[in-house]
Amino acid sequence: MNDPTAPIVIKRHRMATRVWHWVTVVTMFIMIGSGIGILKAHPRLYWGRYGANFDTAWTTLDQWPSWLVSLLNLLTIPTSYNLALSRRWHLLFALVLAFALLGFMIVSLINKHFQRDLRVRAAELSPREVVHDVKEHLAFRFHDPRKPGAYNILQKLSYVVTIFVLIPVMILTGLTMSPGMDAAWPWLLEVFGGRQSARSIHFIAATGLVLFIIAHLALVILAGTWNEVRSMITGRWKIPAHTSEDVA
Repeated sequence: MNDPTAPIVIKRHRMATRVWHWVTVVTMFIMIGSGIGILKAHPRLYWGRYGANFDTAWTTLDQWPSWLVSLLNLLTIPTSYNLALSRRWHLLFALVLAFALLGFMIVSLINKHFQRDLRVRAAELSPREVVHDVKEHLAFRFHDPRKPGAYNILQKLSYVVTIFVLIPVMILTGLTMSPGMDAAWPWLLEVFGGRQSARSIHFIAATGLVLFIIAHLALVILAGTWNEVRSMITGRWKIPAHTSEDVA
């Protein structure tokens, strides 16, 4: 006989999602660290086709707060200045990032993960629904009691922007910065307005990903660290007590 007071456990994440998640965790850690190493080699960002020391930069590393620069120093891969090694790490894991994303997209289309879980419906974008989800998050209620395993609109939007905008933009701007791609795909320079603009957009997209990671980690902690991490390891997620009571 089933115990009505026992916690409800559901299958939340498929194998493909879990594998892609952890591969991306390792990949992003190394790419962010090695990317900082590359940025520190020339800590100035420009718009346009060209940029050098005496050209006007829209931002430079020495304009940033000292605490942020100190944090970047801690995250740099390798810890000592070595542009060649930073580039090797960055380019190697850029391939991992790109092919892992491609594989995840193909599998997610086949198993209908995108259509089922991440499709944004027009009704969900109404101001009333968005404001409701924001209020629920501020009250630390992150799951709909009626559909506890479903993504809310804030989750959908953040995942869609990350998967379909930020990461692809990072990949394409990274290719644009490669002189070897000029002959193969010269149109990339036109799309992004030149190599220096591509570098700036690459930096902005990377910053967006870092902000997503920070927000994601904060919400994992607030929603219940072990329950959330376990669901991304085993796929099994225990419905929070207040949610399961509402469902019952």
